Amino acid sequence: MTLTKNETTCRLRRLRAWMAEEGLDGLIVPRADMHQSEVTAPHDDCLAYVSAFTGSAGLALILADKALLFVDGRYQVQARGEVDLTTFELRHLRDQPIEQWLGQAARPGWRIGIDGMKVTLALHDRLEAALAGRGASLTPLSGDPFDRIWDGRPPPPLGNIRAMPAEAAGESSRDKRQRIAHRLRETGTDWLIETQPDNIAWLLNVRGSDVAMNPVPHSFLALGADGAVEWFVDSRKLGNASASLEIADVTLVPPHGFLDRVAGLCADKIAHIDAAFAPQALRAQVEARGGTIHAETSPITLAKAVKTPAELEGYRRCHIEDGAAVTDFLAWTAVQATARQRTAIPLTELEAEAQLLAFRQQRPGFLEPSFRTISAAGANAAMCHYAAKPTTNAAIDGRAPYLVDSGAQYLTATTDLTRTLMLGEASEEMRVAYTAVLKGFLSLLLLRFPVGTQGHQIDAFARRALWEAGLDYDHGTGHGVGHNLLLHEYPHRLDKKPNLYGLEPGNIMTIEPGYYKEGAFGMRIENQVEVVADGAGFCRFSSLTLTPIDLAMAMLDQLSEDEVRQLDAYHQRVRSELEALVQPETRSFLFEQTRPIADRLRSI
Repeated sequence: MTLTKNETTCRLRRLRAWMAEEGLDGLIVPRADMHQSEVTAPHDDCLAYVSAFTGSAGLALILADKALLFVDGRYQVQARGEVDLTTFELRHLRDQPIEQWLGQAARPGWRIGIDGMKVTLALHDRLEAALAGRGASLTPLSGDPFDRIWDGRPPPPLGNIRAMPAEAAGESSRDKRQRIAHRLRETGTDWLIETQPDNIAWLLNVRGSDVAMNPVPHSFLALGADGAVEWFVDSRKLGNASASLEIADVTLVPPHGFLDRVAGLCADKIAHIDAAFAPQALRAQVEARGGTIHAETSPITLAKAVKTPAELEGYRRCHIEDGAAVTDFLAWTAVQATARQRTAIPLTELEAEAQLLAFRQQRPGFLEPSFRTISAAGANAAMCHYAAKPTTNAAIDGRAPYLVDSGAQYLTATTDLTRTLMLGEASEEMRVAYTAVLKGFLSLLLLRFPVGTQGHQIDAFARRALWEAGLDYDHGTGHGVGHNLLLHEYPHRLDKKPNLYGLEPGNIMTIEPGYYKEGAFGMRIENQVEVVADGAGFCRFSSLTLTPIDLAMAMLDQLSEDEVRQLDAYHQRVRSELEALVQPETRSFLFEQTRPIADRLRSI
């Protein structure tokens, strides 16, 4: 979305007029919807509507005389390119959070408006504490201001719901519900109120289509300790699929009645809700009826993170198919970009993105991409979550690395990987950075760690080589990935920030160190991995991704014996699995890319 300065000013003027009518001094506009979805439906893109920022994490504070936009490190460059910085002040979402700004700048008596269905308990409490210290307060909104100011606002989504077969899930919905209900009884909780669509999809063995590339239906759910289930979902989404779903014993309730119904169910009872995702309005309603809140990570989240044998087999199968598609694409890109880089019609980011999709569409079980492909050449690759468009569509040539971060939804799982190609002569700076990224990537694949190790405890292994070179990257090192669910699956992360969820066999993660020089180039290597047992009480990461890693920029003589052995073994496995599946014209590329390191060093 691109807005002119006049459009931004007009939208802010209308929003501020609404604020004045409501007696508000400020308004918080989050990126989130009622489910805290990372990717929202067009109906809920309110932050993008008012600011033009399209990233997946951020929020704005609109005041009468200024507007502030808070985004994290992944989006600092992107935000500066999308947003009118004469209208919005840009702040770091993590390093300069909104509650810190309010705690220093809020004026006594300020009333800051929030939509209680789009602000989590955790954020609400931080904001409330910051404002209280300044004699200001939070004010729940009486209505949605964007219904008033947004002409032509898209309607809420009504995507079709389909079944996830129990044989692919590895467990029936009834068994899952009984397992979670048992957990509620153990903790003395009467009801679990679930607001995360991917948790609900996993529990009921369903998938949805409310938002492209995110196969979960928007809905809410209440699960009782006795196993009773009420599913707050628009019945129009079910269409003719009801007979194929495992919901014969599930009560369907219209979603507009969610808060009132849950407040009644939880009156004078204990309700388990997830403080990191549940809306503040839910807590307020339950407590108003005498209910008690048990605020902890959802037990569904924890159960879903440990994949069943059937789910794990699905990941392995689809990564072979996906690896063949991506390897065909990389071979095609190397040929096309090299042949056309000196012509009047060079290979471009958008053309490459379309061709990658075409290769994936040929693979069995493919449904759709799992996110918009990051096809990024030159300086565009310095933006971690760049998306090519006609106005930025750069040529892929040999002057700078080409980064492609992509993934797919298959019937049996979700994929996510990144490769960086160098099709010309790399500078010394690029070679130093890429070698450090590669060593960081291999460091985690070589790591053996105790069961229960937390992501932040091993994040530095991926950064050490970069730190030694005076470099770093401003994003996490890895995240969980869903089973034909969400690309970024909570709760596990590899990051500098504390993540208190221990890793164990059956978890699915990514490993993705990188380096980004603003205005020049970017690079990243990413594999999806499975946490597997490695002796009594220990684990390691095993690669699911099967795609060659380009070594054109790597300083191979700086790799240790263990790193060489790990890389050679991985490439031998890639060649073995993919040789019969890739297109005939891809095989020479596959063999060259997977040559042993010793052979490469002899040929230098």
